[in-house]
Amino acid sequence: MSDKIVRAIACEGTVKAVAISGKTLVERARRIHRTLPVATAALGRCLLAASMMGSELKHPRGSLTLRVQGSGPLGIITAVSDAKGRVRGYLQNPAVDIPRKSPGKLDVGTAVGLPGRLTVVRDLCMKEPYTGSVALISGEIGEDIAAYFVQSEQTPAACALGVLVGTDQAVTAAGGYLLTLLPGATEETAVRLEDSVRAFGPVSKKLAEGMSAEEILLTVLNGLDPEILSSDPVSYHCPCSRVRVRRAIESLGRAELSDMIREQGEAEVTCQFCDRVYRFTREELESMREGLKEERRKDRE
Repeated sequence: MSDKIVRAIACEGTVKAVAISGKTLVERARRIHRTLPVATAALGRCLLAASMMGSELKHPRGSLTLRVQGSGPLGIITAVSDAKGRVRGYLQNPAVDIPRKSPGKLDVGTAVGLPGRLTVVRDLCMKEPYTGSVALISGEIGEDIAAYFVQSEQTPAACALGVLVGTDQAVTAAGGYLLTLLPGATEETAVRLEDSVRAFGPVSKKLAEGMSAEEILLTVLNGLDPEILSSDPVSYHCPCSRVRVRRAIESLGRAELSDMIREQGEAEVTCQFCDRVYRFTREELESMREGLKEERRKDRE
């Protein structure tokens, strides 16, 4: 089953719904960062949530950053999505693993840890990005995302996220949904949605049964007249390149470049999102420094 994001509306257009199936993208993140099971689940949930939220951005070049900073052993978890829901991420301590809540049940909340904060940054290519931040309520990510919508955006929401990890530590299933009430939704609609979410039950169970993103939406919105609007592929995607890294090094300025050449002789930069390594020789660093010198000379003329 390929990774997909599916969007829908329900209750005569007063409920917006998005669901994701993301086994492949979460497994890729696991392999890149070499995460142990509870870290895989925590990072995976953040990637899934960021992808769904990012796919709702209006600007085609926009981006959404989701950051979870708890007081548990995992440290900071970061996920970044573009407007197509293509997502990348990393976490501070990928080798963390802790005892299970129960057989087969990963204790993500404890690994994330309370107190903590969830921060969302929406960059719509304007002068300043929009930033919202709320206290974590459980560290389980899905509940925290729903609380963010209520507290920061005054939008009632329900979010469920699940990542299943096999005995070989590989991801066997990953997905979830995000439901939000739109302006004009009645109290009756809110109650019906709550009842539907309750009847649906844990999303992990549905993932274990092999439900697709579309099936998740149609099931959780059963009886609410859902209408599927779109279904699009989604993936783990890092846009880093040698050109981008070179620009980042040049942005350090001539003085720091000179220090780098004198002390290290070369530069090695590892992308924190995809673990790709970029190496620059002394000659390349000297060329960058001379280029900055030439730009400065032209600016003076």
